[in-house]
Amino acid sequence: MSWAGSADMYLCTSLANYLDKKVLLQLRDGRMLIGVLRSFDQFANAVLQGAYERIIVGNLYCDMRLGLYVVRGENILLTGELDLESEEVLPQHMTRVSEPEIKRAQKAEKEAAVLQRSIRKRFDFLDLE
Repeated sequence: MSWAGSADMYLCTSLANYLDKKVLLQLRDGRMLIGVLRSFDQFANAVLQGAYERIIVGNLYCDMRLGLYVVRGENILLTGELDLESEEVLPQHMTRVSEPEIKRAQKAEKEAAVLQRSIRKRFDFLDLE
């Protein structure tokens, strides 16, 4: 027995419009996946061909190749169509970097966020908000 109700059917029929088109999937964990949507099922699980993950940290970005990729439907937050023929145009201030560089930038960003949270905890008594 399927738990998919009538509201879920609208989601799947709308995904049919994106078949064989280049799409961007925003996932619940914040990741962005780009690839050609080749298949999906009634639970909105999606198969992307030629997929890559776009990682953006500040003004830096990197496209990490994933190949053929299956995404669980409940993790998809947003789906958008991209133009298959044209090259993606990013703002001019964005700089493409290698995978090791973006990993270092991600690590530094996470460490800065942890430090900021710990400082806020220490000064919680000030009621800064």
